Amino acid sequence: MSESTIVHRTVRVVGHVQGVFYRQSTKRQALQLGLVGYARNEHDGSVLIEVEGELAAIERLVSWCRIGPPAAQVDRIDIEMGNVIGYQGFTTM
Repeated sequence: MSESTIVHRTVRVVGHVQGVFYRQSTKRQALQLGLVGYARNEHDGSVLIEVEGELAAIERLVSWCRIGPPAAQVDRIDIEMGNVIGYQGFTTM
């Protein structure tokens, strides 16, 4: 993967997404897709995902995020482009 093909997206997932293994499930999906970044719970009840990698892989992750793990109920996803930071691995916070 050349550096020019790497993109950064900030994804905010809104709905019933905390306490349903959303972050850990996102990590598993991201690692399977070869993506790096993190997922963390926000004070407003959303999950914030910072992710970097190939655009097609990020799009696949976002498609998964629209549904999430079985106990989740996703109401909305907001996506923003950003500058590549250079994350190593994928973590949950």
